[in-house]
Amino acid sequence: MLPLLPSCLRSSSRILSRHGPLPPRRYNSSFPSDQFAQLASRPSARHQIYQSLSTDPYVNLSIEHFLLENAPADSSILFLYINRPCVVIGRNQNPWLETNLHAIHNDRVLREPDDSTSSDVVYVRRRSGGGAVYHDEGNLNYSVISPRTTFTRNKHAEMVVRALHRVGATNTSVNDRHDIVLSSGEDQPRKISGSAFKLTRQRALHHGTCLLDTPNIGRLGFFLRSSARDYIKAKGVESVRSPVTNVSSMFSNALTPFSIQSVVTSVMEEFATLYEVNPDAVRRAQRAHAHDPELYAGEDWVAGAVGDAQGQQEPKIKSGIDELTSLEWKYTQTPQFTFSTYPIEDDPRERPALPSSLPPKTRAFLRLKHGVIIESCISTASEPTLADQQASRVHEALNGRTLHEIQQTHWDEVLLDCLGAEVEATTIHELSKFIGSKLGCS
Repeated sequence: MLPLLPSCLRSSSRILSRHGPLPPRRYNSSFPSDQFAQLASRPSARHQIYQSLSTDPYVNLSIEHFLLENAPADSSILFLYINRPCVVIGRNQNPWLETNLHAIHNDRVLREPDDSTSSDVVYVRRRSGGGAVYHDEGNLNYSVISPRTTFTRNKHAEMVVRALHRVGATNTSVNDRHDIVLSSGEDQPRKISGSAFKLTRQRALHHGTCLLDTPNIGRLGFFLRSSARDYIKAKGVESVRSPVTNVSSMFSNALTPFSIQSVVTSVMEEFATLYEVNPDAVRRAQRAHAHDPELYAGEDWVAGAVGDAQGQQEPKIKSGIDELTSLEWKYTQTPQFTFSTYPIEDDPRERPALPSSLPPKTRAFLRLKHGVIIESCISTASEPTLADQQASRVHEALNGRTLHEIQQTHWDEVLLDCLGAEVEATTIHELSKFIGSKLGCS
């Protein structure tokens, strides 16, 4: 018969009895994936290191959120993951402004599973602040959760820099925006890592990207550049654009090929040094590279692999996934904004010229709150009274509608119904196509 767990593990199983008791195990032994919630939540689990086997951004962000809310208040946690291609925006950002909705998967319409016209790049709104970023298989995401009392905004970025120095990227450093940059003799250092933060009463979450070897380094702007940028004025956080590069770019002439896993190993070791983690925890966490799906626990630590299994087994994580994938979270969390083809009091910028196929007095204006249209003015007439009548009819049709639910065919129908008596169908179609092209409709 196996001996019982150390007292710290036995007591935690009583505290977390709603999950069921932890099975008896030897000190520093393995546990199946369905014991993750119990192990991560036990009061003695002061140090935790995980590497995700999932590439699903919704799963990884929900595991991260579970750890933030359920791990002991005095614990320090490292969570590393790589997502499949996706664009991730901050909680208080605007997807119509921060992303190229035409270039990413349109989750606003139902498509056949084998529809080849739909992009594989998904859109995600995370729970933390910060700007929009692109993830793929060459981008390592690091997340450190620690007591708020010991948190500083550079602490863990500097930890990652030390890890990069270990593997030979000695020209990396943290700048005054808490980003990690790489200097290569050019006038301006190039960004390789951005950070976002979420603070609770007792806990601090710092997560960041690290562009190690993305094959899409030259296309990041394509996914993050909105065609509506000249027309939208938004409340909330706007991303700061910076030139970027891969860490691997400085190893192009190296004798040993650059390895993402070497960075993973190095980050774990630097985290262990920073928080004085038991070496067994690091060794166990690094086994995730071999796709070892088990978890390991010692007297004051938990380590190992996590992923899709936790998303299916733990109700709180599954609930988090459901929230992040909902269209309400993705779109109606958007702070108030305006879309206007002409200067307005809130946004007096000059606008680009409208397409020549539209009447010269064409105007299109929308004001939205939580993604819902609360004010609009769309017209084509040059005569003011007729223009007001057109705008009134269109507003009656649009008022209260949720923008992400309006697709190209809907714009065609609304504008044809409201303007068809005075405006040629071809002109209406051109106006509908113009609005739809700026707002990511398909």
